[in-house]
Amino acid sequence: MNRLCEGFVLGERYELGVRIASGGMADVWAGTDKVLQRTVAIKVMRPDTGHEELFALRFRDEAVHSAGLLHINIATLFDYGEDDGLAFLVMELVKGEPLSVVLKERGPLDPAEVRSIVGQAALALGVAHEARVVHRDVKPANILVRPDGLVKLTDFGIARALDAAGHTRAGEMLGTPDYISPEQAMGEPATGASDLYALGVVAHEMLSGRKPFDKGTPVATALSHVNEPPPPLPEGVPEDLASLVSDCLQKNPADRPVNAREVAARLGVGENEMAGLDLGLASAADESADEPAGGAAADGSGVRYPDLGGPTLGMPT
Repeated sequence: MNRLCEGFVLGERYELGVRIASGGMADVWAGTDKVLQRTVAIKVMRPDTGHEELFALRFRDEAVHSAGLLHINIATLFDYGEDDGLAFLVMELVKGEPLSVVLKERGPLDPAEVRSIVGQAALALGVAHEARVVHRDVKPANILVRPDGLVKLTDFGIARALDAAGHTRAGEMLGTPDYISPEQAMGEPATGASDLYALGVVAHEMLSGRKPFDKGTPVATALSHVNEPPPPLPEGVPEDLASLVSDCLQKNPADRPVNAREVAARLGVGENEMAGLDLGLASAADESADEPAGGAAADGSGVRYPDLGGPTLGMPT
């Protein structure tokens, strides 16, 4: 990876600019598509001497999962390639801030803004779930917010197709502890309902300004999702919004909203925006094994990209 630097060209087409994120699985660079003359984000796999083959399989999985998800609230994948042993993804470069940065800078958000952000994220999850893809790592760092308020869900690095086999090391549990669902914390397969739980945790954090299950260590935090109720939301949160957050945070997946469409509808998203989200696969069973993941980084230009190596259960940071 030392040969990668500003000006390096991958696949005789994509010129690297500034590196904008680094993690255990990959680095992300701002860059230029020299053919179409547009700015892009280029995610380059960082080989792991012990698990290079496994990481390469996951990298291809991310390409396949992302390529099939076309929606205004999902960061678009443009291309996948390999260059002299380097696998890379070429994606939309979103000029915005991760929700994690927004929360750090501003603290609790106004309920109207929470409705908008969570509603758009629910639309993105609905599209993924209809395509039978479970994100499995919904968190503020993977939700980008543009200056105009448009939300983009990113980083399908550990997503799973419900009907596909996973690529997992023995004993590996995936998902970020602060947002992991109870069933994932117990080692059970993730479903769309698990994504809705994580979205509920994100919504709670947006309204309260703090992570509701943070216990200081990954294991204690994960177990708190299983055994403890979330803290009460601040006074003044509208009753319907508080009720939705509570429903998303139910320990039993069957007690959560039926699907992402229901979440969006309860947040006031219009029927036109929800067109196509009718199949209701949020609780579809996933019988197979699971898989690594993703925080946020920024370059000096204000362009920020999702986390590629934050504290994730089962993965070294």
